[in-house]
Amino acid sequence: MRCIFSSLFLVFILCLSSNLTMAQDSIKKKKAAFESKRIKKSEEIKMAFELNDEESIAKNYESLAEDFYSKKNESKAEEYYQKALTSYRKLKRKEDIARVVRSLAKIQESQKKYVQASSNYKVASEETSDKNLEIINTNDFNRLKNSANSGLQKDLLNSNIKILEKQDKKEELSDAYLKKAETDQLENKTEDAINNYNQALVYTVAEPEKTISIKNKIADIYLGKNEFDKALEINQSILESAEKKNDFTTQITQKQKLASLYFQINKPEKAVEELKTAYALASKKGNTAEVKRSLLALVDYYKRNGNDKERLLIYNDFLQNFDAIIQSDTTLIDAKIFQVTEEKIKQLEKEKELKDELIDKKNTFNFVLIGAVILLLLFFGLIIKALYAIKKKNKKIALQSLRREMNPHFIFNSLNSVNQFISQNKELEANKYLSNYSQLMRNIMINSNKDFVSLSNEIEQLKKYLDLEHLRFQDKFDFEIVIDPTLDTDAFFVPNMIIQPHIENAIWHGLRYKKEKGKLLLKVEPKSNTIIISIDDDGIGIAQSNALKTEHQKVHQSRGVSNTKERIALLSELYKTHITFNITEKEQPLTGTIVTVEFPFIHKIP
Repeated sequence: MRCIFSSLFLVFILCLSSNLTMAQDSIKKKKAAFESKRIKKSEEIKMAFELNDEESIAKNYESLAEDFYSKKNESKAEEYYQKALTSYRKLKRKEDIARVVRSLAKIQESQKKYVQASSNYKVASEETSDKNLEIINTNDFNRLKNSANSGLQKDLLNSNIKILEKQDKKEELSDAYLKKAETDQLENKTEDAINNYNQALVYTVAEPEKTISIKNKIADIYLGKNEFDKALEINQSILESAEKKNDFTTQITQKQKLASLYFQINKPEKAVEELKTAYALASKKGNTAEVKRSLLALVDYYKRNGNDKERLLIYNDFLQNFDAIIQSDTTLIDAKIFQVTEEKIKQLEKEKELKDELIDKKNTFNFVLIGAVILLLLFFGLIIKALYAIKKKNKKIALQSLRREMNPHFIFNSLNSVNQFISQNKELEANKYLSNYSQLMRNIMINSNKDFVSLSNEIEQLKKYLDLEHLRFQDKFDFEIVIDPTLDTDAFFVPNMIIQPHIENAIWHGLRYKKEKGKLLLKVEPKSNTIIISIDDDGIGIAQSNALKTEHQKVHQSRGVSNTKERIALLSELYKTHITFNITEKEQPLTGTIVTVEFPFIHKIP
């Protein structure tokens, strides 16, 4: 008889192998008519790869991971969460990264990968900007780091529960209570564990699979305490609920659990009845995994009791219905289609990785090229800056040269004046002249390298110069300096030594040739946003002066005017300021000249 059963078992295995091949052919025919959520997501991932849409890739990977997790395929869920995380990191989406890393940590914890789970809880706390989530993840990190301290674990879980209750996060709350219950079980605190499982049930109304799982855990606790009636009651209530909802998978698994329970309480007839019902329902619904589980449980029971007849009948029934069971099993279709699609996805991943690598190399080359261009631009910029600095320096040198050009003539005239005083035995006048002259020259030398001086300093220099000239030509002219009382002469700056040449021209070429005593008026006054300095003399005027001059004197006067114009042009260009200069001859019957120089208000030396 045992030889017969061995042969039958061999035939069973051969049939299983050949019919799986037939099932694969059947799958191809049914592929167009069947499409699960998992397959839809995998197809969307393929499309996202073709469009190079990283965000869509990430979202679909995450959705696939959630689907695998709900089906208790934790290793696959972990794999797809890792893929989703890679995509979110490319997108630099911190909150998405934090969410996926936390999901990854929870799956790793359920697989008892505590080191990886702890590390990921810490990463999740660092990535999120939400303070509550940061606290929750930090608590979970510390909970795993202190796995030997059950009291601390519960305190950390209670801390999370308080935060989650405020946010009304039901799924997270149920998980927290589940972890508390598991901690209680480890401490053999069964009543506390049952209370926490019941508390977790409050938050799983929208998650029927999770609800069933928790109820089964409670039933297992009662079973462990030999409280069979309570365990039986829970299993029967789950079965009744599944029958009302036409949840055939739960009906099958609960009947198998009831059978196991009946075997333990020594009610084998009821156990066999439940197993046969589970076997029949699984066969009808094409659930090959549950058909196999129910069949093996029945065969094992018949073998232990020496009931070879029933063993033979159940084998025959299975073999007769095997083709129909395989062909109607949608899970095989789902798995096969997904397997094919997954292979395509892996190929697309490799292609994308290669493309990304090429893009990275191209970007690196572009960055190097851009860097080289920037360096060249900087180099050219430095050259231009150096050339500009040289040009500016040359202009300053030219400005100093023009300013110093006026000094030799002034010194020559002054020395002639001293010589004249000495030749006339005017020792007192000569001493006074030399004293004033030395003071003026000292001031001029101090400011010789400055393009701008304060208005008060410039007026002081001009007064000293006028004092010197008046000492020499006191019978030829008098002078007056008028400064507007509202003008703060210490607060503004003017170009150095730009007025003096025109005062010199007024004295030497206008007032000196006048028969009667003349007058020179130096006036300083504000006008709008400018300062106007005017030199008003009643000398012989430009036309008559030119008629009396020698060629040398004409050249000198002309050079004085052109020197002023050149200096004004250089100052305007160097310091981006606007200075105007104007010479006007008075109309008859008046004689004389008016020179005006207009400066903008300059509060700080440029």
